[in-house]
Amino acid sequence: MAKKPATKNYRLTRQVLSMNQHDFWSKIGVTQSGGSRYESGRAVPKPTATLVTLTYDDPAKALQVLAKLRGVTVSELVASAK
Repeated sequence: MAKKPATKNYRLTRQVLSMNQHDFWSKIGVTQSGGSRYESGRAVPKPTATLVTLTYDDPAKALQVLAKLRGVTVSELVASAK
């Protein structure tokens, strides 16, 4: 199954992926209770939001974010993986 784009509605993203809170949040190092707070509207720290994007968003979007984090272009990132 292709990953669906992550949005600011983390609960909806998780539900579209048919994941429970524990599985969804623990994959990126967040406790179930922390994830529940984010899904209820608490501000999500930027590093956590970035991890959600890298893990659950469209692969092209994840590549863009990873390239930006590394200070390279997507082309340079892909070329370095070969």
